[in-house]
Amino acid sequence: MNLYQDHILDHYHNPRHFGFLKESTHQSEALNPTCGDKLAITLLIEDGTIKDLGFEGEGCAISLASASLLYDTLIGTKMTDACQKEPSDVLSLTGLAISPGRMKCALLSLETLKKALCAKIES
Repeated sequence: MNLYQDHILDHYHNPRHFGFLKESTHQSEALNPTCGDKLAITLLIEDGTIKDLGFEGEGCAISLASASLLYDTLIGTKMTDACQKEPSDVLSLTGLAISPGRMKCALLSLETLKKALCAKIES
C-alpha cells in the first residue's frame, strides 16, 4: 500500500474532529444520493473565526477521510477564507487521483461546510 493510501485509511479509521460539538453556532448536513454517503457538521464561530468543529457521518473511505482532512485544516480559519475553499483544495489534501465517479464522495465535506457557513456570508 502506498503512502497516500495509508494516509487516507488513517483518516478514515481515526477521523479528526469526529463527534458533534455540544455547543455550536452553525450546522448543516449533506447527502450523496448516488452512493448513500452522508455528513453532518457542527461549528463554533466566534468573531468570524472557526474556533471548533465536529462532524459525524457514514460513507466510504474517500468521503470520511476527505472530511477529516479538510476539517482538520479549518480550526482558526476565518469564515470568509473557509468559504473560498475550492474542490482542488480538498482534492490536494487527499493526494489521490479521484475518479469522476468518486468525485462527489471526495467533495461532500466541502458541500457540507459551505452549506453551514457560506450562505450566511453571501446573504
